[in-house]
Amino acid sequence: MASVNVVNLKKSFGDVHIIKGVNIDIKDGEFVILVGPSGCGKSTLLRMIAGLEEISDGDLYIGDKRVNQLQPKARDIAMVFQSYALYPHMTVAENMAFSLKMNGAPKDEIDQRVANAAKILSLEPLLERQPKQLSGGQRQRVAMGRAIVRDPQVFLFDEPLSNLDAKLRVQMRTEIKALHQRLGTTMIYVTHDQIEAMTMADRIVVLNEGMVSQVGAPLELYDRPANVFVAGFIGSPAINLFHGKINGGVFQANDGPAFSVPNLSHIAAHQEVILGIRPEHFRLTDSGPSALVEVVEPTGSETQVFATIAHHKITALFRERIVAKPGEALLISPELDKVHLFDAATGLRLN
Repeated sequence: MASVNVVNLKKSFGDVHIIKGVNIDIKDGEFVILVGPSGCGKSTLLRMIAGLEEISDGDLYIGDKRVNQLQPKARDIAMVFQSYALYPHMTVAENMAFSLKMNGAPKDEIDQRVANAAKILSLEPLLERQPKQLSGGQRQRVAMGRAIVRDPQVFLFDEPLSNLDAKLRVQMRTEIKALHQRLGTTMIYVTHDQIEAMTMADRIVVLNEGMVSQVGAPLELYDRPANVFVAGFIGSPAINLFHGKINGGVFQANDGPAFSVPNLSHIAAHQEVILGIRPEHFRLTDSGPSALVEVVEPTGSETQVFATIAHHKITALFRERIVAKPGEALLISPELDKVHLFDAATGLRLN
């Protein structure tokens, strides 16, 4: 096991700057997820850590060793890719053992490591099968087993669940988190799916346009997003954002509703701000803004309502089973102690 320290790391392809000075300290044994939209640089950053992309500038340390110039095989890391990359003519056991055989490990050691990995991943009944005889989830477990047998200092995962259906993704999320708890090895995981990030990570690194927007525990990012981008990216359904001004302790949306917001003494009067209200923080009330219902989506445990408040489209999420039809009006108000305020000019958090 080892820590990973990314120090002002940069990556450019000619005049195109992909990674623009990233700093991340990953503790020994920590499970860190890099998340962000397509094109934000998360996979490029992971490939730089793996040694598959050259570093344009900055320093990368695995443990106490600077590894900028080291080849991937010398970094003592193991990577699990989006594509399983299994050899189709080999059995599960042979696929898992391949890297050890290439490194000249003794047969007894190879057999022991393969057996241990198979037990951890419940692959023991499948060791003599070929990849074509496996399901998608089983193939992904084999790919993880191939990484585990190497006993690396760091595991790297590059969107490993993208090719699985929804039910298998949920199952594999649980298995990977349980695997980390069992092994205690440092893991760095890339995904565009913020639900994966929220449910699996010790800490999340939110990337945007090649830069770090925020680093923190999942609930820290959810409860106190540092800026508008993080607020909009973390959380499903997405946060509702209203542009407007503060006037006398009241937020007035542009051509929209007004909300009394507590603790505004530090915000200048008439300052342009953005108010964020998460869908689950709306409540039905006897008074308040009138929301014109457009679509109702019941899921059983929750009801999602898409509506319009004074020309502003919103999403509200209720635990109750709301009985409403398109065209009806609901009186709703936010939980004011849970709203988020951001500076309209900089996008940074105010409250």
